[in-house]
Amino acid sequence: MALREKISEDMKTAMKSGDKIRLETIRSIRALILEFDKSGANRELTPEDEIAMLSTAVKKRRESVEMFTKAGRMDLAGKESAELNILQEYLPKQLSEDELIEEIKNIALQVNASTKADFAKLMPAAMKQFKGKAEGKIVKSLVEKFLGIS
Repeated sequence: MALREKISEDMKTAMKSGDKIRLETIRSIRALILEFDKSGANRELTPEDEIAMLSTAVKKRRESVEMFTKAGRMDLAGKESAELNILQEYLPKQLSEDELIEEIKNIALQVNASTKADFAKLMPAAMKQFKGKAEGKIVKSLVEKFLGIS
């Protein structure tokens, strides 16, 4: 089922159940889809576009949680955190650190990366592989650790 249809179904369910945060979050995803449609791209929304869209929304929520927590606004941090959890339901399963390390080792073999100088070869390949499956900061730190940079 495409994201567009899933969002419509989930929005109906959230309305019926009265879950305001879920409804608000799903509406924000729907707004992103509508924004894409009206962007003039003249093409269908691909799964890659969906993942990019959702990943951006997740990143914004993570940053908001961090800022609100630093500012002592736990009420707003809690709301953003709840929205973050809902958004993550629409992304592919996030890989564990162990799974990421194994994949990074495989990618390093493919691109022949083993030293600090090879970071520019390994990092883009890793990010392409893990798009939507892992946070960029985590991937970067694991790649640096693998290459002995940090």
